[in-house]
Amino acid sequence: MTELVCLVRKLVLEERESQPDGAGGHVVAWQPLGVLWADVKARSGREDFVGAVARPRVRYRILVRGAPHGAASRPRPEQRLREGARVFDILTVAEFDPAGRYLEIQAEEGVAA
Repeated sequence: MTELVCLVRKLVLEERESQPDGAGGHVVAWQPLGVLWADVKARSGREDFVGAVARPRVRYRILVRGAPHGAASRPRPEQRLREGARVFDILTVAEFDPAGRYLEIQAEEGVAA
């Protein structure tokens, strides 16, 4: 049976960029690369503790249209996806179907910085 894929959520693909901070150091900025329409489904969750503060982490499966290896439109693990104030840190990217029509992204919802 084939799974129904509904690409109805608009996500912005972003790439980390290091910029000088004017004091001899660097600051991280995120540059938008383009828009991907996606099917987003929550998969699992856990709590990490940073210091004494609980920080929930939720893993998602995100489906987007396929793109060949090396294409600028193909997401990579060092990038992230943004939906308004929500960010999804990309963990892995693989073909979802044998024809490569869709890509399956495993991501965790992170904290926008």
